[in-house]
Amino acid sequence: MAQVRLEDARRVIAAAEKKAEQIGQPMNIAVADEGGNIVAHVRMDGAWIGSIDISQKKAYTSRAFDITTKDLATHSQSGGQFFGIHASNNGKIMVFAGGIPLKKDGKVVGAIGVSGGSGEQDHAVAAAGAAAF
Repeated sequence: MAQVRLEDARRVIAAAEKKAEQIGQPMNIAVADEGGNIVAHVRMDGAWIGSIDISQKKAYTSRAFDITTKDLATHSQSGGQFFGIHASNNGKIMVFAGGIPLKKDGKVVGAIGVSGGSGEQDHAVAAAGAAAF
């Protein structure tokens, strides 16, 4: 059965932390399982406390819709096919970069969510974590 285990989450977070350190930006990094539940979360020293919730919601969003939050952001702008989606799911939807689905054998089994920097930084750190999955 494909799933995100704690050992997987730790490996993903370690790779994401390494990238965050390389770019000099402390981050909140969350890994969710297939159901969108948080398996593990790390708040790096100096990362914003306001980004804890955002990182976890980015992981949930990415898993809930099986799309990067960066791509969802593009489609959720005024006139886009998902305009207004941020108001769904009791406010759990984040529509800016930093969430990436985690796949095993082509199937989405979880997601990583990162928050604490610019959208580009968040996405880059999430991508480094996802690559380690």
